[in-house]
Amino acid sequence: MAERPPPPLPDELAAAFDWWRDAGVDCDFAEDATDWLAPPDDQPPAKPAAAPARTATSPLAPPDKPSHAIVASRAVWPTDLAAFREWWLTSDTLDHGGVFPRVAPVGQARRALMVVVNQPEEGDHERLLSGPEGALLHGFLRAAGVEPETVYLASLLPRHDPAPDWPSIRSAGFGDLLAHHIGLAEPQRILLLGRNIPPLLGHDMTQGPAILPEFNQQGRSIPAMGAGGLADMLRSAKRRERFWRCWLDWTYGKRRTD
Repeated sequence: MAERPPPPLPDELAAAFDWWRDAGVDCDFAEDATDWLAPPDDQPPAKPAAAPARTATSPLAPPDKPSHAIVASRAVWPTDLAAFREWWLTSDTLDHGGVFPRVAPVGQARRALMVVVNQPEEGDHERLLSGPEGALLHGFLRAAGVEPETVYLASLLPRHDPAPDWPSIRSAGFGDLLAHHIGLAEPQRILLLGRNIPPLLGHDMTQGPAILPEFNQQGRSIPAMGAGGLADMLRSAKRRERFWRCWLDWTYGKRRTD
């Protein structure tokens, strides 16, 4: 079969520019940015539309995303798990609001395993991890032989945040609040699913899934394991396999040493 002749060079260039424009790339970058879609030099730039005048009584626009407030002092943190759940859903010291609802933790105190994730899923309303990440977690628990009623499920943040500001979260004291939450839940073991969670508790998580030093809470040592987040595991079979192997080492390796 005869080979098709290549298209003319102008057509190739036009197709390339169309592809990059559709991909959302409209500038190249060197020392100075160059706007590919700018009007020609002989065409005056369009004047920006004047911003509407703000009256003295007009309210400020709400922020694009919830900003985390400084977590209140320990003096106002509930010391009972049931009261903590209510405070978690209603306290104005946790954040300044957002488009996603707050979601309560699930389970009872003194369970065999406490699972902590970064935040609720985007579609969560009445129940934590009600979407694909939750389905992955429940599938893992079934494969591991862990009954749902033996699990306490919690999140580091009270509501879904599409772009968490982790330095602000750290400085706001959410690590201390999580430690307090763990103390109220009193689990036998802790599974932290999110690379940003262990550093808040004083552990380094730069080397992938890891069996952490035991978490010390009010004179009691609780075995803990850290791993990547459920969203990352959904996207990667290798990460799921690595997590599973680490779980087996943590679970059965500890049994052999007990």
